[in-house]
Amino acid sequence: MTDDWIALTRDLSANLREMRGGAPEVMKAFGGIAQAALKTGALETKTKELIALAIGVSTRCDDCIAFHTKAAVEQGATKEEILETLGMTIYMGAGPAVMYAAHAVDAFRQFSEARQAKSETSGG
Repeated sequence: MTDDWIALTRDLSANLREMRGGAPEVMKAFGGIAQAALKTGALETKTKELIALAIGVSTRCDDCIAFHTKAAVEQGATKEEILETLGMTIYMGAGPAVMYAAHAVDAFRQFSEARQAKSETSGG
């Protein structure tokens, strides 16, 4: 984890320039994906950067957090918008775990019942 997000983006940008030189076709394709994804359509670019920030947080990617927070600020995101985005990130990070936990409870129930039924039919 970093405590200097500005330095992180500056330092990483230098490494990314090296990547562009060493793998130009791949990085050009990645840049094309980024441009296409960020282009204003039904959602404006600021909203897309907030979504990217939420994904960066949920995947625990400090570099993504740095770049997408910077981009969101550059797109005019307010503190309130950032905090609301992070609130949704927290909610959804916990939400899927709750939902999959319910699946695990159901799986446990099914396997337990099948084991019990097998035990009863085998006399054991």
